[in-house]
Amino acid sequence: MTTPTLSHIVDTFHGLYPPHLAASWDSSGLVCGRLQAPVEHVHFAVDAISATAQEAVKLGAGLLITHHPLLLRGTSFIPDSDYKGNVLHTLIEGGCGLLGAHTNADAAVAGVNEALCEALNLQGYEPLTDQQQQELAGEEYSVGTGRVGVLARPLTLQELSEELAAALPATAGGLRVAGSPQKLIRRVALCGGAGDSLFDAVRASEADVYITADLRHHPASEFREQELVRGTDTALIDCSHAASESLWLNRAAERLQETLADQGYSIEISVSSLNTDPWDFHVDTGPIAGSASTPR
Repeated sequence: MTTPTLSHIVDTFHGLYPPHLAASWDSSGLVCGRLQAPVEHVHFAVDAISATAQEAVKLGAGLLITHHPLLLRGTSFIPDSDYKGNVLHTLIEGGCGLLGAHTNADAAVAGVNEALCEALNLQGYEPLTDQQQQELAGEEYSVGTGRVGVLARPLTLQELSEELAAALPATAGGLRVAGSPQKLIRRVALCGGAGDSLFDAVRASEADVYITADLRHHPASEFREQELVRGTDTALIDCSHAASESLWLNRAAERLQETLADQGYSIEISVSSLNTDPWDFHVDTGPIAGSASTPR
């Protein structure tokens, strides 16, 4: 088997996670790298930070693929005194390219959201919103933002939360849950990463619970209060942003390696085990006196 070029790997990866599925505001794609350079090792991570860049170079990777784009909001200067510049200098000087796969990986088949669905054994899942079409092996698939599906068997909110916690990597914040622990859950809506912009779609989906990350006080409070007024009482599970997207890494790595092997290429692929969640520890504030938003 021969060694593929960086350009070939990028094209192959984009065949699995097409750039046209990315949101208009996104900045996914190749950030740096020599297109004709041979690549023997690809490394995956959620975030392009100093630690994952150093890890990739130490492993001898010719390409680091991250979910979060390093230059999402752009920058005019990249000195090594700036963290983004430092990451780029580390990678370029180490002969390692950088590719970001953000909202295209969220939306696609076997992407971030479907990795969460598989972890919870959701059945018959479909896009929550922004439905598009993706062609794979001559077949059309419905893809889009978030997913909604049905559990293989009903679980209480407590049981589902525990299953999700076991599936995700440990983080300082753990999971925050809004709703009665005994609420029976059948239909699940989810969105890896920050998902409070999808509350209207969640309501329309008639899900029993919505799993996402980065829920802010006011959007979450208003959603729960509106649910109580409507009598529908959709529960919320708030995860670590990085943890909710990390399950995709192994799936993406496997798909890339299998596709390249089918093309006659052999490369090494690794997935970072570094926890890129920014929080280091959690302090319990004591027992909760009572929840004003949970029906009694």
